[in-house]
Amino acid sequence: MIDLVILAIVQGIAEFLPISSSGHLVIIGAMLGELSESPTLEIILHAGTLGSILVVFWRKILRLLTEDRRVVGLLVVGTIPAATIGVGIKLLLPELLRSPALAAAMLIITGCMLIGLGRIREHAGTYQQVSWLGALIVGCFQAFAILPGISRSGSTILGGRLMGLKSDDSVTFSFLLAIPAILGATVLTLKDLWEASQAGEPIGHTPVELLIGATISFLVGIVALRWLIGWSRADRLHWFAAWCLPAGIATLWLCS
Repeated sequence: MIDLVILAIVQGIAEFLPISSSGHLVIIGAMLGELSESPTLEIILHAGTLGSILVVFWRKILRLLTEDRRVVGLLVVGTIPAATIGVGIKLLLPELLRSPALAAAMLIITGCMLIGLGRIREHAGTYQQVSWLGALIVGCFQAFAILPGISRSGSTILGGRLMGLKSDDSVTFSFLLAIPAILGATVLTLKDLWEASQAGEPIGHTPVELLIGATISFLVGIVALRWLIGWSRADRLHWFAAWCLPAGIATLWLCS
């Protein structure tokens, strides 16, 4: 149970701070011997952080459904790369996504991306003004984050900034774009859990344990997301490179 709590806290923090939740879950999960045996747990913890996004951005989500409906189409377009590439990788190369060495190498790349993010000058574009091509390009940045160790938030925020969005709006578009991706993965996992339970197959964790993990990642995620928004406004996201680079190098050394 303590392993689950640790992983849930890590997920809540790393999903939103640009340090890669998947990379940290793979590395720490390998150390604990937990996540490598339970990919279902990772998705359930992601579902908890999806709740964090809905709580923090509920006003903007409501506006999407009532006023900014064009943005819904942009989110659909932006989700296509991750949906196609992500499903392909997970079906053809599932072991690749569980490699601590790969996660460590990608953490180094994330650190370099964050350094680059810190060098981009502030723009004035809003997420409502993103072009269809721009949404697709940011979606490609999200697809890149299928690899463990590549921060989804850091990658898509960088993509948004390169498309001319101001800091606040690049963060907003990044996490609005996360909603369909995480929701889709969660629905598929719940379907698999239901089918496994009906067939009497073990699922690794009890429903109560999964609920506890999702709740912890949800609560921690709210704090981390508000932290990220504040640091983005202060143009400090590149500071997280000071974590990603040493963590990636140290893990690679341990894996060698």
